[in-house]
Amino acid sequence: MSTNGWWTAARLQLAYASGAARMSEWKGGGCGVILRFDRVRPARRDRFQPLRSREITPQFLDGLLRALKRWNCPVISAAEVCARIARGGSPGRFVCLTFDGGSRDITTFAYPILARHGVPFAVYLPTAFPDGIGEAWWLALEQVIARTERIALLIDHNERRFDTATLADKTQVFHFLASWLRTMPPAALTAAIQDLCKRYAVDLAVVTREAVMDWDEIGRLAADPKVTIGSATVNYPVLANLPDSAAQKEIAMGRAVLQAALGCDAAQFAFPFGESGSFGPQHVAMAKEAGFAGAMTSIPGVIGAGPIDPLALPRIAWAGRQRSLRDLRVILSGLMPGAARGMGRSTGPR
Repeated sequence: MSTNGWWTAARLQLAYASGAARMSEWKGGGCGVILRFDRVRPARRDRFQPLRSREITPQFLDGLLRALKRWNCPVISAAEVCARIARGGSPGRFVCLTFDGGSRDITTFAYPILARHGVPFAVYLPTAFPDGIGEAWWLALEQVIARTERIALLIDHNERRFDTATLADKTQVFHFLASWLRTMPPAALTAAIQDLCKRYAVDLAVVTREAVMDWDEIGRLAADPKVTIGSATVNYPVLANLPDSAAQKEIAMGRAVLQAALGCDAAQFAFPFGESGSFGPQHVAMAKEAGFAGAMTSIPGVIGAGPIDPLALPRIAWAGRQRSLRDLRVILSGLMPGAARGMGRSTGPR
């Protein structure tokens, strides 16, 4: 943990232990927090889990919802977040639950819990994935590295070899290669990951289909009025790697495909990956032009009384295995709005 991260954690613990956060709640203080998750599934024993920070367990999700109920903190929809911002003034204390990527775990493990608690939530979907033509390359990369002790691939026209025998080696190589792939335009990324999968007998299409919901599953979720199905483009590219015309097409077509598939409006959007540098002001303008009412980033922050663009909403990626719900209560109290930025860490593949 960095010095800044340690200091932030210490201040959060002190604010909770001293009762200052609860006093702020009692006085009517508070702010809104949008939480970002990817997968919800039981804890696994696999030693190599480079994407574990992107997951929460069903038990954590249930505990989170029980805690919010004890704290009298409402869980609201993405549309209600936008409505509160539009009204101006303080939006009040709330949590909005969002899930990126359309993982099948949502229907298997998350939805029964969310439905039992009767809370709204949003799922942001790259529309090529349920069509069976998307590429969850980060999952394929994980499988390649998990099953080998040494890998080789072309990087900048040179054959590079990496040792992946130990857990430390595997983790280091995964993050290095994921970061490298993230810099590529889509065609080059596809060529690189398909070459790697072919070398090590990983079926990228099967990996993606097994991990992501199909349209029938998405349709059943969408039938619940408490569920928002939003777009996350068609192919989930890093928008900053695309020419503006291609980025605009990804944003507009993602919404059009979702509307056609579900037969309803698709007013909510999430920027793929969503960290600072993965998109820019021009992409925010494109989301507005495409007709979206709200758009989620992965830039950490809270929603308080200050001005905020509903087409560039902050979210906190909350790692259930690493972060205490007490810290969340302090952030919701509005006592330490900067703590969300201090705790923010992208959970996307690196």
